[in-house]
Amino acid sequence: MQTTTTTSSVVAELEGALLRSADTFPYFMLVAFEASGLPRFALLLALWPLLRLLELAGRRGLALRAAAFVATAGVPRAEVEAVSRAVLPKFMADDVDPAAWAAFGSCEGTRVVVTRMPRVMVDRFAREHLGAHAVVGCDLEYSRLRRSTGLLRGASYEDVATRVRALFAGDGCRPALGIGGSKMARSFLTFCEEQLRQPFPAPNETNAPPFRPVIFHDGRLVCRPTPFMSLVILLWLPLGVLVAFVRIAVGLMVPIWTVPYIAPVFGGAVITHGRAPPPAKLGGGSPSGVLFVCTHRTLMDPVVLAAVLGRRVAAVTYSISRLSEVLSPIPTVRLTRDRDADAARMRAELARGGDVAVCPEGTTCREPFLLRFSKLFAELSDSIVPVAMNYRVGLFHPTTARGWKAMDPIFFFMNPRPVYEVTFLNQLPAESTCAAGKSPVDVANYVQRILAATLGFECTTLTRKDKYTVLAGNDGVVNAKPACWQSRVKDVLGFLLH
Repeated sequence: MQTTTTTSSVVAELEGALLRSADTFPYFMLVAFEASGLPRFALLLALWPLLRLLELAGRRGLALRAAAFVATAGVPRAEVEAVSRAVLPKFMADDVDPAAWAAFGSCEGTRVVVTRMPRVMVDRFAREHLGAHAVVGCDLEYSRLRRSTGLLRGASYEDVATRVRALFAGDGCRPALGIGGSKMARSFLTFCEEQLRQPFPAPNETNAPPFRPVIFHDGRLVCRPTPFMSLVILLWLPLGVLVAFVRIAVGLMVPIWTVPYIAPVFGGAVITHGRAPPPAKLGGGSPSGVLFVCTHRTLMDPVVLAAVLGRRVAAVTYSISRLSEVLSPIPTVRLTRDRDADAARMRAELARGGDVAVCPEGTTCREPFLLRFSKLFAELSDSIVPVAMNYRVGLFHPTTARGWKAMDPIFFFMNPRPVYEVTFLNQLPAESTCAAGKSPVDVANYVQRILAATLGFECTTLTRKDKYTVLAGNDGVVNAKPACWQSRVKDVLGFLLH
């Protein structure tokens, strides 16, 4: 590959330069956990002392090859690529060094990232979030069955230096800046006109380019799986599963209005802000139920809302599993994505005096961003109460784009201290609804803005389709055909091997 260079071209090492940490072990742990399951995760953790000894003995290359083999051998290529696309970028983005990024991102010419990890694990993050034009690193080898052999090709420092030089061979130019400091980085730094090593100078805030945040990401782990955190996760999992089933069983047996009061007894918390509106009274021919418009953080949003209100609230759903519907302590209104039919169902529920909870984003988002709000809710009722929902967990994410969504509540309750926050805003005044001549789009955008301001989030125009395109490679429409039993057993038992 040849690229045109300018005087501001740059070559930067990823580990230990663009990223603060030079340790690649957590990323292989993520691949092992998300692409294969708990046994491989535990095996790689057990191998860590040996890997560490190899690194201390100056055999870092051998340690990396061993970690790559254990993490990926036998894993389908599609799984490795999916984890690299949907899971790893978030953890890498959290570790970006601001000073190194300021120097790298301010270069207007060709930007090259050099990594010790397999390119497939880095490529998405480097191109989408660092703005790299090329990624130089080793490659995973695959069998004819499109499964990883666990072997690496082109991992030597000489190979790295040769490929960096080849990128700039077209015009006979040298990179203007090289960033790095490891032994691998020295193989290409001598080729650069200027070298930048740690400690990096403080970035100039006025010239530092904006960093593109990771808005969509998947995977179940919240914390970076360092050796210590990986051990914590392994030790907590058996107890966490037991705690989750106890919490769920108790929640199904007691009256729903008692949940906020008994949650602290079982290690959780439900925090309420604002004043909940009283139940609406039947009367007249117009809809009399209250339409609660919620931010969508997890599958638990309507359940927690009903618990705080202490009364019946129907949850509008599109694609939750049948198991979630069976276990739900509140009624659900399954929609079809047929606009007229769905509007009729919700109006009928409101006309009966029932409260309805709707999440106009259409899907969950983990980061402090709100997706575009659908305008449908604004056309249904003038009794609109915005509700800002948020949650805090420590070990496991209670949402997924690629896994079985029925497991989401279990993962939420597996956390040592799951916390939910519910903030009631004032009911929209009549002049801010469609009754005053406002367009549904204007109403939806207004509600999105006030909810984002309440939570300190940022509004976006991204949609459910955008999320699933990034994370799962589809448009987010659930296939009516049930998942194969192997996939469901894998998710239910917590990350079994393929």
